[in-house]
Amino acid sequence: MKTNFAVKRTIKLGVLCLFFVQIGWSQPSDQEQLKNIYDAALTKGKSYDWLNYLSNQIGGRLSGSIQAQQAVNYTKQELDSLGLDRVWLQPVMVPKWVRGIPEFAYFETSPGVTTNVPLTALGGSVATPPNGVKSEIVEVKGLDELAVLGASKIKGKIVFYNRPMDPTLINTFAAYSGCVDQRYAGAMEAAKYGAIGIIVRSMNLRLDDYPHTGSMSYGDLPEDKRIPAAAISTNAAELLSATLQLDPKTKFFFKQNCKLFPDVESYNVIGEIKGSTHPDEIIVVGGHLDSWDLGDGSHDDGAGCVQSMEVLQLFKQIGYKPKRTIRVVLFMNEENGLRGGNEYAKVAMEKNENHIFGLESDAGGFTPRGFSFDGPDSSFEKIMGWKDLFEPYLVHLFEKGGSGADIGPLKNERITLAGLRPDSQRYFDYHHAENDTFEQVNKRELELGAATMASLVYLVDTHGLNP
Repeated sequence: MKTNFAVKRTIKLGVLCLFFVQIGWSQPSDQEQLKNIYDAALTKGKSYDWLNYLSNQIGGRLSGSIQAQQAVNYTKQELDSLGLDRVWLQPVMVPKWVRGIPEFAYFETSPGVTTNVPLTALGGSVATPPNGVKSEIVEVKGLDELAVLGASKIKGKIVFYNRPMDPTLINTFAAYSGCVDQRYAGAMEAAKYGAIGIIVRSMNLRLDDYPHTGSMSYGDLPEDKRIPAAAISTNAAELLSATLQLDPKTKFFFKQNCKLFPDVESYNVIGEIKGSTHPDEIIVVGGHLDSWDLGDGSHDDGAGCVQSMEVLQLFKQIGYKPKRTIRVVLFMNEENGLRGGNEYAKVAMEKNENHIFGLESDAGGFTPRGFSFDGPDSSFEKIMGWKDLFEPYLVHLFEKGGSGADIGPLKNERITLAGLRPDSQRYFDYHHAENDTFEQVNKRELELGAATMASLVYLVDTHGLNP
């Protein structure tokens, strides 16, 4: 009897050992785990519903506005509902610029003969005098041409910056970078030559009637030297330029009522899942919660925020327990100050936190094409070894380059930073404009972007970035 009992016990132990070995073997491979992530994003994702609320119930979320605070409250509430290990608000002082009543503009070819044009104040601009600004126009293609003309040709006039985005550049962000200096520094430079105002061609490859706003700076110009700055639509820029060729004496009028107030307190919204093995190694994923006040900021950057939140939601959905701490950060004030990104990096440094990887989504909610990376060559080589895992999802672009504005302040010699790179051909049709609205976002494309981000975060967490 004792012998039979011992035999049976041995058999049971052997079965149990075999069972546990089989359990070990059944852990998902990287291919299987990516499939789980994409399946969950496309069938059980929350990103589209979150974006719907941000866009349609809250709307544009300019730093310092009531809507920005509503977005802080809403996203914190949603992160709380995911059952994360920790959710908190990180205070940050942000600028408060208010547009005021709608702007108005026209050009005049002869007394009483006017053509109205779509125009919007640039973010941070001063107002025009109460009765507006009216003067002859000087058209230039950029800051260099402005300097060549000098004060004799510019004083007392309105400068019209009309350098378009380069249509031959397939990378539309490169085309944007090639002409955005006229928007950012145009007023500061024109004021030095005595201009009384500037208008800028919108940063947009498409010809349409939407003026695109964006940040601008006066540098160290004293307040009494600052001149109003606005953008006109691309169609208006084409028409105005053609009119000036026929009649160089054409005059331009615009009126805007914007105002800059003292800084106010706002917040970065942060949530995290604590790592099970290496909790002190932090992987951060995020987007910026603020947007411009035109439209509702669905692509820029509501999409990036909900995709970043979705990374944690997907890990919860598939039951994945990270080895490292995964932290989502919804940054405040990327559009007109980068205060949120700078504050997050400052606090991280003060706490001596060890960030090993950062991923940002701030290029719209379009179909994901890949990533760009900024970090050590050894980390990039390891990441390149994962490229084949993404090709079944038509994600092929893995290149060295920039990452994201908000995670940029975290950069050091050790960390690897990355930016999600969706298809960029339509992004600047909506960027900073009234038509950046929820209906312009495709649900499936948004979800694919979230899954692509979660997949990369999973691989970094699972395998690390050391050679």
